[in-house]
Amino acid sequence: MDINNSIILPFLVFFPMLGGIIGYIIGRKNKNARDYWAMLVTLLTFGASLLLIGKEEAFHETGICGLGLLFAGDGLQVILAVLTGAIWFITTIYSKEYFQQDRNRNRYYLFMLLTEGATMGIFLSADFFTTFIFFEIMSFTSFVMVMHDETKEAIRAAHTYLAVAVLGGLVTLMGLFMLYQKTGTLQMDLLQQFMAQQTDKSAFYGIGVLVFFGFAAKAGLFPLHIWLPNAYTLAPAPASALLSCLLTKTGVFGIMMITAKIFFHDAPWGNFMLILGMITMLMGAILALFSINLKRTLACSSMSQIGFMMVGIAMQGILGEHNALAASGTLLHFINHSMLKLVLFLSAGVVFMNLHELDLNKIKGFGRDKLLLKVVFLMALLGIGGIPFWNGYVSKTLLHESIVEYIHILEEAGQSVFYMKTVEYLFLFAGGLTLAYMTKIFVAVFVEKNSHPLPVQKQGAYLNPVNKVILALCALALPVCGMLPHLTQDRISAVGVTFLGAHAPDHAVEYFAWVNLKGAVISLIVGAAVYFLFVRTVLMRENEQGETVYLDRWPAWLNLEEKVYRPLLLGVLPFIGGFFARLAGTLTDGFISLLRMAIFNSDNARVIPPEDKYFSAYTDGETDKTVYREGFARSLLMIGIGLAIAMLYILI
Repeated sequence: MDINNSIILPFLVFFPMLGGIIGYIIGRKNKNARDYWAMLVTLLTFGASLLLIGKEEAFHETGICGLGLLFAGDGLQVILAVLTGAIWFITTIYSKEYFQQDRNRNRYYLFMLLTEGATMGIFLSADFFTTFIFFEIMSFTSFVMVMHDETKEAIRAAHTYLAVAVLGGLVTLMGLFMLYQKTGTLQMDLLQQFMAQQTDKSAFYGIGVLVFFGFAAKAGLFPLHIWLPNAYTLAPAPASALLSCLLTKTGVFGIMMITAKIFFHDAPWGNFMLILGMITMLMGAILALFSINLKRTLACSSMSQIGFMMVGIAMQGILGEHNALAASGTLLHFINHSMLKLVLFLSAGVVFMNLHELDLNKIKGFGRDKLLLKVVFLMALLGIGGIPFWNGYVSKTLLHESIVEYIHILEEAGQSVFYMKTVEYLFLFAGGLTLAYMTKIFVAVFVEKNSHPLPVQKQGAYLNPVNKVILALCALALPVCGMLPHLTQDRISAVGVTFLGAHAPDHAVEYFAWVNLKGAVISLIVGAAVYFLFVRTVLMRENEQGETVYLDRWPAWLNLEEKVYRPLLLGVLPFIGGFFARLAGTLTDGFISLLRMAIFNSDNARVIPPEDKYFSAYTDGETDKTVYREGFARSLLMIGIGLAIAMLYILI
């Protein structure tokens, strides 16, 4: 074993996994003790992550899985480890009340802690091989969290989640094989050095797309987003929070690694990322706008916000050496979105804990008399909407300014700016859609009245004092980070952007100058227009009693999962796979038949029992021989089909 510095890094990865196993054993005897043990494990993990601050740690174990495991704790990776530890600790405390009446809690805590270790393994990995190993572990352990409730819908959503994860993992593995064959390494630093010597990176684009595929699937990028809305909606609220805050971000982290280490300052790759980012950003916002389910709206919102991050990743490649604003905006939106969705999904969990409903028409008015919950949700709404003095405004401003910066570069070079101007307008429009759909659910839950009595199923207070304090503190952090960006977010950015091959902006960004505020103002105007002119007129109506009803107007034929992916994955691909499996099996049997015929016609022939379906026995009076009959013709037929398919493949 080759250990550099300390054992903090492997502790962060393997201690939660071990803690989950021990917790499962404890839970068989005492459920309360199990709950507190899980809290202790996540607290110790969070504490250990804090020990990495200001240090440079590394760990290399050569005796595992051939290439070994390689961890590093520096800059961005430390930030993500601390973020993971903090969010996991908070959601574990929250889980005690949320799961109070649930079944299978022992199983949930086991896989929740296994997933924490795997997530830490991804964020602390220093090579793509280590990333891939823990990426796949995380996919299988988090699958159990998605299907926790074991309803028909939850199991179906979990199957889709796992199918996309496995398919993505296989494609990424193929890309990693090819990358290793071409470069001789999967270590990030060595890859970066190798790629820096390549004058033409076009030969690596195909490999890059393969590696990118699995990360894009986990991140929920269009068109691989099909698992995300249902998985987020049907998973328990603490699991939904972890999915949105961290698990989906592992995919974003993988894309950041590809862009920063393989296609560093590569404009064609950046443009490819930009197209996918814009589509994902807009599609997620539109899906959220049409949704009438609280958690589904938040799920589609996560898809949209990941699109914003993808725009930042893209601009890093397009801007090249001028990527400081884009890198800072990407990193900060990564962190800000995690903070915002933690508050939003835990708030949605409060609604579900009390009503066991998420439909806006059924939960309408739940929060009218709940001042704390209303303020908490409002803080997150203003943050994710990019309103000045809240944290989301800072990161969205940096992303927007990176687009504006490139427009200025094109103008100075005398080139057309139409394409990038379109990107800027769509970016601001998507910000307006964010405000529109968040306003929609806020008004439904916290402003409107419900003429029908709410089906409250929770006894006592709607939330216990501990969780009230947790939600309040998490919500308070949002305006603090927004009002003091230079003391909070800029410092975090300065530490983390080195991983992305960037540096802090050359000068302090004047976040509250009009040149930066006008982007937020445009999005605010767009959001108000969409809400009043579209949401309240097209997506809502008044019934005969004069009560507002939210309408699900999303066309059923636009359901990609049901109309495209499931028929393809469960119909066409299994048929093709089964055909080739049967072909391979028949070819194998045929070759065995040919081999047997050769052997049994030799001087050393021996008798084969006549039950063998490929042969029939006869006696020539001296020696029992087995004569090939059916198998020979069948073998020739299958060999012919196989050769025909091979030739067709070569010609295509």
